[in-house]
Amino acid sequence: MDFGLFLGWNINNDTWVVTEELKPLTVNLDFQRNNKTLFKATAFAGYVGMLTGFKPGLFSVTLNERFSMDGGFMGVIEWILGKKDAQWIGYEETKNILTKTKILAPAYFILGGNQSGEGCVITRDRTQSLDIYELDPKQGRWYVVQTNYDRWKNPFFLDDRRTPAKMCLNQTTQENISFATMYDVLSTKPVLNKLTVYTVLIDVTKGQFETYLRDCPDPCIGW
Repeated sequence: MDFGLFLGWNINNDTWVVTEELKPLTVNLDFQRNNKTLFKATAFAGYVGMLTGFKPGLFSVTLNERFSMDGGFMGVIEWILGKKDAQWIGYEETKNILTKTKILAPAYFILGGNQSGEGCVITRDRTQSLDIYELDPKQGRWYVVQTNYDRWKNPFFLDDRRTPAKMCLNQTTQENISFATMYDVLSTKPVLNKLTVYTVLIDVTKGQFETYLRDCPDPCIGW
């Protein structure tokens, strides 16, 4: 998760001020009801909301900023994960909610399920879904990659994290995907950069959830 662009550059140690301030505020949360885990999430202490969360055995969801003049984040993730009947919500219902619910700002939702082929990126503006890009194992699409640019547009040439991420995944191959190899992919520069606060790895089926605070040793791009 990258955070803090244009919010203060520390010339003494070549870091973004907000990015560094957020690292010690990063927490893993376990939300329970009647002593049973309802969902888990990574968030910032003091921030009302969350950007990454999952319901063990059912689905995971991450919010990515979609650059727009409308900017900002919304509370739709915690609403979905924590609603009263959340124990009955699965991948398809969550996808339907994220696709159709009006939100406060443009965003990308990255959704993963517990079955083969359950995974997609939903590109949203405030009132409607613009695109749903789904896994398609039969067509060889075993992964989807999302940075902060619409997939049908070329990323800004100084901020192309999509291409190296796809190259790393293709070189890794589906058969070798694990937490260790995914961590390696997400540690490849410029996927990892000076804005990166944390990396989260989730296995929905196993209920495995790991969060790592990140540093990007020089030479490292600022964004």
